[in-house]
Amino acid sequence: MKNSEITGLSKEELVAKIAEEKENLSKLKFAHTISAIENPSRIAKVRKDIARLNTALTKVKNTESATETK
Repeated sequence: MKNSEITGLSKEELVAKIAEEKENLSKLKFAHTISAIENPSRIAKVRKDIARLNTALTKVKNTESATETK
């Protein structure tokens, strides 16, 4: 997932996408534990996507709180 795609998401969409990616990560880890998956670097990619989504969510929350205090 690209940063340009992430910045276009709303707060609710970010939360939903984070939950979806966390579920995807747990499925990948489980599949990799049972038998080696074809591309194990996908696990790292999903972890990085989750981190990007969390960063974007924090940024949205900070901008919302900043506009509320004005």
